[in-house]
Amino acid sequence: MKRDCPAAVAVLGGTFDPVHYGHLRTALEVREQLQTSDFRFLPAGRPPHRSGPVTEGRHRLAMLNLAVGNDSGFRIDERELNRAGPSYMTDTLRDLRSEVDHAPLVLVIGQDAANTLNDWHQWREIFSLAHLVIMTRAGDPGNYAQDLEHELGGRQVASVSDLRSRVSGCVLNIEVTSLSVSSSGIRKMIRDGKSPRFLLPDPVMGYIREHGLYQS
Repeated sequence: MKRDCPAAVAVLGGTFDPVHYGHLRTALEVREQLQTSDFRFLPAGRPPHRSGPVTEGRHRLAMLNLAVGNDSGFRIDERELNRAGPSYMTDTLRDLRSEVDHAPLVLVIGQDAANTLNDWHQWREIFSLAHLVIMTRAGDPGNYAQDLEHELGGRQVASVSDLRSRVSGCVLNIEVTSLSVSSSGIRKMIRDGKSPRFLLPDPVMGYIREHGLYQS
């Protein structure tokens, strides 16, 4: 790693409804590969490209705080929860870019989200603001529209060093552990009276029970 490469700032967005070990484990793996101590979970306020969160932002934020605990390498960025209107990622990245100056800014997304990136609001502008790290899993190849495949292919780099040597505009695939767990699955388990223990941190499970979240 070049000594003059500034530390990257990485953000992982999502509804986190609720946050679970799939989120936490993959975030840790990407954080370690990027060698950054500034990795931010970005809970969505009102995502425009999907159905809205089941749970109020204050609950999702509280669960994230419980899950992250005292891990100094993780932060929670509340700006989308505090912003009125739809949570467009380009707006968030503009805000972040103005704050981090010339540090590499990295947007971390899963393969499913990457497959439909061309449906996002002003998606091409993302590359002028940040790098894109796509979390991939074995046996789960990309499935891109032609214009998106062309855009991503022209920006692909082979290493974290290549990514960190520039401020924005690169695409890097990082393979992560495949954990078969989802927020929607956890919500269904709770509605059905089943226990999601060992799929999410115990403090998060305790919070769900205390507040009666996801009940039928």
